[in-house]
Amino acid sequence: MAIRRPQLIKLLAPLMVFGATLAVLMLMNRSSSSPTPTSAGGAGGFAGAARSSDEQIRSLQAAIAADPKQTDAYTSLGNAYLQKVRETADYAYYQRAQLAFRRALEQDPRNAGALAGMGSLALSRHDFGAGLRYGRQALAAAPGVARIYGVIVDALVELGRYGEAGRMLQRMVDLKPNLSSYARVSYFRELHGDVRGAVSAMRLATSAGGDAAENAAYVQTLLGNLEFQRGRLAAAERAYREGMATFGRYLPAEAGLARVDAARGRLAPAIRRYRSVATRLPLPEHVIALGEAELAAGRRTAAGEDFALVRVQQRLLARSGVNTDVELALFEANHGSARRAVALARRAWSAAPSIRSADALGWALTRSGEPRKGLRWARGALRLGSRDSMFLYHAGMAARAAGEAAPARAYLEAALAQNPGFSPLYAPRARRALEALP
Repeated sequence: MAIRRPQLIKLLAPLMVFGATLAVLMLMNRSSSSPTPTSAGGAGGFAGAARSSDEQIRSLQAAIAADPKQTDAYTSLGNAYLQKVRETADYAYYQRAQLAFRRALEQDPRNAGALAGMGSLALSRHDFGAGLRYGRQALAAAPGVARIYGVIVDALVELGRYGEAGRMLQRMVDLKPNLSSYARVSYFRELHGDVRGAVSAMRLATSAGGDAAENAAYVQTLLGNLEFQRGRLAAAERAYREGMATFGRYLPAEAGLARVDAARGRLAPAIRRYRSVATRLPLPEHVIALGEAELAAGRRTAAGEDFALVRVQQRLLARSGVNTDVELALFEANHGSARRAVALARRAWSAAPSIRSADALGWALTRSGEPRKGLRWARGALRLGSRDSMFLYHAGMAARAAGEAAPARAYLEAALAQNPGFSPLYAPRARRALEALP
């Protein structure tokens, strides 16, 4: 989808304002998991293809068997393996992707596609420093390729370097206004509290379409998440259903429908949906959501079993080279050891000083009995203006525990104003905490 220059400038105006004023970030780990276009050859292994990832993998493996010197085929195979992880959550494909990119780089150390692929792989494993290094090397080899800017933007955002990230994002959109660049614009706006603007940019991303059906379903799901965040449950449900229609029974979108069910107070259907998703796509985020819905419904034994599975999944992710310190810190703070949560969150902040890790550290400190320290970190997590209900909830509960009633009230009211049902477990706690404030 093409967009005229004046529209582009209007689209990115909030980013230019942001660049002069702020310095830390937030989550959902979304930027680092932005769509990676599949490819089937072409210059540097960047050319797109509409075939399924399985078809691409078979075709590329055959091409390499026929001629092992096809550098771009190795690069394209690595990208196809990364796409396969997105579709299946089988992290064994990370190792295959790494091997394919390394084979390409053995033949051509300056192959921009392989360098960008290694950057994407590093980001997927939450090694943001390595992602940035590979992205910069790829950019030096091919400065006109928009996808490379995406790798660099994602790394800079997760490392808390927002001014530079904004400038690189502007260049990316100037080069190629497409699904990937619009999705990143949306995330930037979301980070700065402009949820309405984030929705507008994400709608452009959904209109632009992607190289793979999963990419389109992914951005539809992100659109649903944004609508959910601002409490528009019917709009969120529509987006999630469109995501499922775009890519079979797209499980992240089905998890979104479970969130909508829970927000509407329909815990039994929400639990059934979450359990169905967690059975087929057992990512920690889905199993944690299932366990928390079980807790909200009073099913403590079932929730305990779910949380035990989370720890197994975290160990499997670690063996695949995926750093989950932020997610595990929040999980431990809520359902395990607060002391371990603090250690994990400090390590996460040291590696990637983002607003996401600031939020995790603040909440871990609050849960470990140090709410004044926790509140300072929680305020740092909100420094960009994020309206994320969980960030606001953490800040409100920290302020309440620190005896600061006025800010506690403001934060908790803001969390519930976004979406009164933002969590089946924590939204009721926020309301009870508000009622107990003097």
